Amino acid sequence: MAFNPGSGPQPADRRARAAVAALFLTNGALFANLVPRYPEIKAALDLDNTVYGLAVAAFPTGAIVAGLGAGFLVRKLGSAQAAVAGTILTGLGVLAAGLAPSFGLLVAALLLGGAMDAVTDVAQNAHGLRVQRRYGRSIINSFHAVWSIGAVLGGSMGAAAIALGLPLGAHLGISTAIFATVALVALRFRLPGRDGEDAAAAHETRAAGARGAVLSRRTVLIITALVLIAIGGALAEDAGSSWATLYLSGSLGAPAALAATGFVALVGSQFVGRLLGDRMVDRFGQRTVARGGGLIIALGMGLALAFPTVPGTIAGFAAVGLGSATLVPAAMHEADELPGLRAGTGLTIVSWLMRLGFLASPPLVGMVADAVGLRYGLLVVPIAAVLVILLAGVLQPRTRTR
Repeated sequence: MAFNPGSGPQPADRRARAAVAALFLTNGALFANLVPRYPEIKAALDLDNTVYGLAVAAFPTGAIVAGLGAGFLVRKLGSAQAAVAGTILTGLGVLAAGLAPSFGLLVAALLLGGAMDAVTDVAQNAHGLRVQRRYGRSIINSFHAVWSIGAVLGGSMGAAAIALGLPLGAHLGISTAIFATVALVALRFRLPGRDGEDAAAAHETRAAGARGAVLSRRTVLIITALVLIAIGGALAEDAGSSWATLYLSGSLGAPAALAATGFVALVGSQFVGRLLGDRMVDRFGQRTVARGGGLIIALGMGLALAFPTVPGTIAGFAAVGLGSATLVPAAMHEADELPGLRAGTGLTIVSWLMRLGFLASPPLVGMVADAVGLRYGLLVVPIAAVLVILLAGVLQPRTRTR
């Protein structure tokens, strides 16, 4: 990453930073409002675990399909405009999923929501990186921490709506209206100009360095390991969003409002991990932090599954959030630094293939759950953590000096 020297951020840059943070907040909150209501939707449509897992997989499927076209939309509309349009359409997809009267319409709504979520994800990161270049220092991790705040907010809103007996349509309609309004207000404070203008010099410098580089077999193996680390982090995170509420309410008999706190615990501890992550990586290196994260996930969720209780399981999902906080950013950062690849190529490969983890996890866990029980289906989490520990050797032992 190259920064342009300057006199520091101007007031317009600070307003743009707040606007991007607002977009990350809404992106985290919109889908999180739906997650605690999944058991209600599953029961209303009379879905077994396998069919439910297939339905939930529609969200990441939509994201995978749309991820290929997100860059085009960003170039066509502008990153801020694309992020806001994606936010509004994500909210409408989530609302439609909550109101869906059949399995087919539920899948269609989640496909729309996932596709638009992918557009928002690419666009808000693109605009955030524009703001970062204006600041002349790294601030992108703070945006992802704000996303976690949004996810906690959304999950808490869902739990409160359940506790208050608020109908599904009213709850999701209110959340969509609130966060669409926030996104539209944020659009007013975006950076002016075209997205490529302020990055042209940096891009050309990186591209020149990559010209003539040969993609070695070692690079292919490293990027494969990085993809698997990112997928491991995605599998751990998805277990909380797709199954925590269902496992706590169904298998362990927790009240609906309490069951929703499993997901909230995961995203809350993930936020804490992201706040501390940069300093931990600077001190110990990506490799040690990733191995430590994998160990926290394996022990926390392993113990929760071995000795199933409601408090222990909530603590187990909190351990999953804490341990997974830096895994995906570590894999993306390392991929972006690989020699032999043009600027952005490694990052694009890892981020796109990582979504396969979100796609494969729900039906995989669902099939195992229908066969032998959800408790055994969730063993995918500690297994993924062990995989991360074994592959973390491809990450840097310490932070590179820029």
